[in-house]
Formats: sequence, C-alpha cells, structure tokens
Amino acid sequence: MSEINELTKAKIPSEDNGIELKRTLCDICCPGMHCGVNAYVKDGKIIKIEGTKEHPRNHGKLCTKGAAGRQYVYRKDRLQTPLKRTGERGEGRFEPISWDEAYQIIRDELFKVRDTYGADSVAFFSGYTKWYRQYLHRFAYSFGSINYGTECSTCFKASEMAWEATVGLNSDPDMENSNVILGFALNGFHSNHLMSARLLKLKEMGKKFIIIDPRKTPATKKLADIHLQIKPGTDGALALGMANLIIENDWHDKAYIEKYTYGFEEYAEYVKQFDLDTTARITGLKKEDIYEAVKLYATNGPASITETSCSITHHTNGFQNYRAMICLNGLTGNFDRPGGQIPEKSTFYDMPAGYHMYEHEYYLDVQPKRKADAIGCRKYPLWNKFMDEFQAMDLSRQILEGTPYPVRAVYGAGMNAKMFPDTKKMYEALKSLDFFVDVDLFMTDTAKYADIVLPACTSYERGEFKAYMGGYAAFTRPVIEPLYESKSDVQILKELADVMELDDPLLREGYEAEINYMIRDLSVTIEDMKASEFPIRVPEAREVVPGEFTANGMNTASGKFEFYSNYIAEFKDQGLSPIPTYKETLDDEGMDEKEYPYILVTGSRLPNAIHSRIHELAWTRSLRKEPMVDLNLEDAGELGISHGDLVEIRTITGKIRMKANPSVKIRRGDVQLYHGYKEANANDLIGSTHTDPYSGFPGFKSSRCQIVRVSE
Repeated sequence: MSEINELTKAKIPSEDNGIELKRTLCDICCPGMHCGVNAYVKDGKIIKIEGTKEHPRNHGKLCTKGAAGRQYVYRKDRLQTPLKRTGERGEGRFEPISWDEAYQIIRDELFKVRDTYGADSVAFFSGYTKWYRQYLHRFAYSFGSINYGTECSTCFKASEMAWEATVGLNSDPDMENSNVILGFALNGFHSNHLMSARLLKLKEMGKKFIIIDPRKTPATKKLADIHLQIKPGTDGALALGMANLIIENDWHDKAYIEKYTYGFEEYAEYVKQFDLDTTARITGLKKEDIYEAVKLYATNGPASITETSCSITHHTNGFQNYRAMICLNGLTGNFDRPGGQIPEKSTFYDMPAGYHMYEHEYYLDVQPKRKADAIGCRKYPLWNKFMDEFQAMDLSRQILEGTPYPVRAVYGAGMNAKMFPDTKKMYEALKSLDFFVDVDLFMTDTAKYADIVLPACTSYERGEFKAYMGGYAAFTRPVIEPLYESKSDVQILKELADVMELDDPLLREGYEAEINYMIRDLSVTIEDMKASEFPIRVPEAREVVPGEFTANGMNTASGKFEFYSNYIAEFKDQGLSPIPTYKETLDDEGMDEKEYPYILVTGSRLPNAIHSRIHELAWTRSLRKEPMVDLNLEDAGELGISHGDLVEIRTITGKIRMKANPSVKIRRGDVQLYHGYKEANANDLIGSTHTDPYSGFPGFKSSRCQIVRVSE
C-alpha cells in the first residue's frame, strides 16, 4: 500500500493508483510548434504534464508557456455555459442560456443581416487557436460570405506574400549545410524554443552567425560573431546596402543571376543609392561593422537567412524590407541550393511535411461568387491577389464607415481586439454591430462586447489532425472530457450548420469528414493515426531535392527568381514598386521627432508570454508580474527614470502607463514593450492607419512616442 501511495505522490502511473498516461499536443502557440505532451490523468483530471520524448517535433521539450498548460486548462474563469448579453456592450453582464437557445439566436440574427444587407455583411474571423480554420473558412463560404479573415492579417502572411512575389513559394533556411547564417531578429530563446538547441549545436559545429537585432538578446550573446544593433524598421535599407556592397566588390553570383533571375539590372541600379555612408546613417550602424558582416556573408557561402517574420514585417515598409532580405539569396546564388534557402510546399497550416493534402480545395470548392471585394482588399490590392481572406486591419474602418458596403455582424472565434492597432477603435466598431458572437475559453475583454458568447474547450479536451515536418501526421484523442458545457470549435460549427440548414453535406458531416477529404490521396487513415500514441510517418512523404524547384521553373511569371516582381508590377499605378524599395517608416503618423523623440517597438518577445493568452496564469505571470517598458539605461538616466518608476508612454493615438525597466540591452532611442496586458495595452498607442500599403500589416515595431515619469 505504501508503494502505491509513493507512486501516487510522485504521479507515476500504475495499475493500482488509477493514474493514466495519455498523449496529446500543446496548442498554446502557433502551428509551427504544437509540441507533443504527456498528460497524467487521474479520476478524469489532469494532474501533471510533460513533453513527449518520442514526439518527432519537440523530443520531450516544453517551453515555459507549454509547461503551464495545466493551469491554462483549469483556470477558474473558464466559460462554463453559453451566455447571452444582458447589459450594454462591453459591460460584461450576461446570463446563462442553453446551447439550443444560443444556436437559434445566432441562426436568426445572421440570417437577418444576410437578408437585409447581403451575406458579405457578415464577417467570420478567427484568432487563436488555428486548428479549425479550414472548417470555419468553408462555413463562411457555405453561408455565402466572402468575408473570412484571421489574425494572419498581422502574422506570417506578409512574409509568405513576399516569397510568393519573388519565387512563388515559401522557403526555409538549410542551416545545417550553411557556413554562414544571417539572422534578422533571430532569437529562438524567446520566441521559438525548439530552435534554440539547434542553434547552439550549429554554433558548436563552427557555423558563423550574423544577427541583426535592436536588442541584445540571449541569441546575440551566445551565437553572434557579429551583432548589428540596428535601428528598428531599417532592415530593408541594410539589405539594400548589403546588395550594393556585394555588387561593388564583385561578390555576387553572376552565373546564377544570368541563368535564373529576372530584373537584376533595375534592382542593381536602385541599390546604388545605398552606399556605405547612407546605409550606416539610416540604420544607425557603424560602416566597418556593416562591411565586415557583408564580407562574411557574401564570401563564405553557402549562406542562409533566417528571420522572425513579424519582427521584419511589422513596419509600414515591412513587406519591402522582407523582399530586400529575400533578394540577397538570389544575388549570392543561395536560393534552392544546399546550405541556402530551400523552397518548401506547405502541407497543412503552413507546415511543410513533405506530402500533399487538399487543404485549400476544401474551402475553395464552395467559394461564393464575389459580389464585392472582401474587407480591406481595395485598400491592399496585393494582399487581395495572394490571400483567400480579408485584411482585418481594415475591419474596424469598414464597420464604422459602412463603405464600400456595410458589415453588420461578426462571428468571432478566439477574437482578440488587442491584436488590432488602435484597439479602442475596434471596440467602438464591435459596439456598433447589429450582432456579434464570440467563441472563447474565457470572458475576454473582446467577448464582453458580444451578444452571444460560446464556451470552447482546449486541445486537451478534443481530438485534432496535425501535420508535422519530416513527413509525419497525427490525430490526437482527448485526454479528458470537455469541462463544464464547453465544446470544440468544429463541433460548434457543425451543430450550428445543422441548425442553419446550410446546403453543404460535407460540412455537415463534421470534422473527420473534412480531414478525410483532405487526406484522400494518402495511404494513412484517421484510424491509423488514432491507433498510434505518436505521430506516424506518411509513406507518400518525400524530402525536398535542392535545385529541383529551380530546374522545373519557379512559380513566377518569368519562371525565375524575380528581383523585379511581375506580380507586384500589376499594381504599379497604385504606387507599389516591383523591386524592393526602402522608405522611412516613422513620419506617416504626423508625430514630430522633436516632440516624440523615441522609437516605439510593441510586441517585443518575452519567453513567458504569447500575445495576451497566458497573462493570467500564475506560473508565467510570475516571470514578469507587471507590464513593464524596456528602455536604454542612459536614456532613463537623462529622463530621471529608475527601475520600477511609473512612466507614461504617449503617442498621438493614445497613452498608457506601466513601470520602467531600464536596461543595457536596449538601443539608445528605443522604447520596447510587450503587448496584450489588460492593465496597459500596447496597441492603444498605434494608429489604425499606420499600416504597410503592400500587406496591410501594422507598424507595430516602428512608431514614435514620448516617455515621461509620472507620480503614482
């Protein structure tokens, strides 16, 4: 008996103590991770979690966020039942109702808006998590609305667009075969824990690292042979200046350029204006440091480039910055070669797993005929060309203005107004709607504006399909029953489709029918995946062969690597440049540099946070108990600001207060803070029109601000 007690105390499964070991995945962050998890369950409750050593993605490792998963599941403020609003929007006053009543209200209200204004006047939006998105996308189209959108309006898609405009396919760095790794905002220790061990191993192998980052980070300390502490938002100027130096010194790959690229002459002519003096002035870097970095990168190949997508694209010139970075691969012949950038086709949720699925066909099969442009697509025509979803950065404007047509209802799943610049404007827009339904785990600030709130469950309480790199596929099983009356997102949509009697038999068959549709050419089945505790290898998976993509012709109008993008050239008369150009980013908001002298960077990564999702967890919150602003130690001294002082950060859009954290890690003139806090929402400081004309992405990481010490 004592042995059983000891095993129970240690949370070790045995036949006698009732503890079971079950496998699932963590979906706290983006689908690029979704680490395997061991869940120890007793009496229907999770008592411990740890990483799954046998999992091909994380090999037993979990980050601080994933390790707090049990706290996430059992937060005391989990939504328990469907809720109906009884107070004013934003007050948070609701009463419990049944699922049947909730579905009926949603049916009636969405049909009312469709009948009055048209189906496009209902917008369907997904925030976190992402696992159900194709299902929601098809639901929106089957309803008749072209307006399906996601938080990808600020995450990853701009970099995907840049790759598609240049070569027609996303690409990844082949760092294991590189001699030199050029890292733009490379900091896996904070934002990609699975990359950290890989990077340290590469360093031990003798790889050379050049890291471009305004902050001093664990990566710059542990990895960088050269750290370029750049002025935020000037990465494009640096990349263009690098190109000029490479061409001036005859370090470019002339044979590759002649055979495989398009538009080199115009590109080479443009980069001449970024001489070393000009590049140093714009970027705030020393000329000698730039020169040594360029020489190391260009003359010691093969070389690859890795980046943090949002850090490069969250500027009003972010898309072109990213294109300028990509073009270095073509200039040096490092595209589609071992040790350079390897083109990779996405299998599922942007994960290149080496096999084909009918992911996009699933929703495109029922795409309605366009009666009008999707939200934001007139303002951001290049986004419209590449993306099958609306650009959500124009959502609040269209709701409030009603042009070019009204948007009067929103179905939100995990919708988070704090991801939008000028968050107060988004709340104003939500408040003005005829109907708003939100699906979430908690009563968020956004959910308080909804007419109906529906309780979703976590990845621990549902089963889902997942594709993994290396040719793997998995279909998890729930490790516990859904808490309270919560349901999975796809169950909610399937049941709602039945109540609404949508004319879509496949949609109404449910989630497993969706996955069966997508994997229909594969020899593995859902049953095969469910029978395994771990992801299984898909026989049809094949590894990329470097050079094959280039030999077969790239997915561009010219069939080549395009310095001059023919896709972008379609929009020249709308002010978009086919070659990567650079423009200053900080003057479009009308803030004078003397009055607003500091560069504001919001969303700077912390290892214990993922947007606003886990600020309320005790374990992760303990690592930074209060929202804090990081500023340079010398700047703080000049302002009379000490650690822990209350300061106010001001822009023309808004102001917030938080405590100061002076640091030697921050570049002089920069002010950096994390986002998503209820107490101090960083995006209240960013204007809703401070966006990139190419992608629509907000300039979260380059604006202007004041910072002043205030009394308690």
